[in-house]
Amino acid sequence: MTIRVISGVREIAPGYDGFILDLWGVVHDGTAPFPGVLDCMERLIAAGKRLVLLSNAPRRSDDVIRRITRIGVPERLYHGVMSSGEEAWLHLKHRSEPFYAALGHRCLHIGSERDLEIREGLDLAFVDTPAEADFILNTGPAEWEDALETYMPVMHAALARRLPMVCANPDLVVVHNGKPALCAGALAEEYQRLGGRVRSHGKPHPSVYDSCLGLLGIADKRRILAIGDSLRTDIAGAASAGIDSLFIAGGIHAAEFSSNGTLDPERIKAALAENGLHPVAAAARFVW
Repeated sequence: MTIRVISGVREIAPGYDGFILDLWGVVHDGTAPFPGVLDCMERLIAAGKRLVLLSNAPRRSDDVIRRITRIGVPERLYHGVMSSGEEAWLHLKHRSEPFYAALGHRCLHIGSERDLEIREGLDLAFVDTPAEADFILNTGPAEWEDALETYMPVMHAALARRLPMVCANPDLVVVHNGKPALCAGALAEEYQRLGGRVRSHGKPHPSVYDSCLGLLGIADKRRILAIGDSLRTDIAGAASAGIDSLFIAGGIHAAEFSSNGTLDPERIKAALAENGLHPVAAAARFVW
């Protein structure tokens, strides 16, 4: 296989009517939009394209909107937002699936103060220890610098009681302010490896893409392009949903696929082949 490396979205935009954009690593770095991103979104909107933001953030969609507005991504540049936290909240609220119907209502929340809004509107009693809990809601480490080892005692205690876990962000790691930081997915992966039951929401699971398709309002999947920087979640997720993808290789995988600041197509090709993935193209950044 070969991989087409493009310098900007303008090279493939005419083939699509709707775009599903990852946030962290594509649109912003947690503190500000990447250079050229807002211009690219402006041009897509001006061309009549539909843009939906899809984030593996463990927060409600409205919370995501407020946060990205504060760091400089205006609402006029997209048509909707879906998040893994929103999907998890909806399942906890409505409990229409057997897994959720059986959870109980005493919840141990592993997360940071940034994530507390996800608790609102749920009929749950939040407790402090696994011994008091019916299940775990995992929105990620409390601090950016936390290590996996920090959470092993609580996970072992939860395993002893066979507590199920709801993971509101499948990402393993994110680059925050230039430094890697653990995400909820890393805790969930370890809990599952140890024998725990986990239900995860967000990319790469197909259900979250169904919500995005509703927001886009475009019936023909062939006219939709997902743009993301994670092979494991964004590119694999688009494939699972049956839509095309553009791989932003200068995001979370930048160190793997760049040489002296330039993308190495051979490295990208090898990684895609290893993972059985076939994005339509790769680019260093989400720019026009």
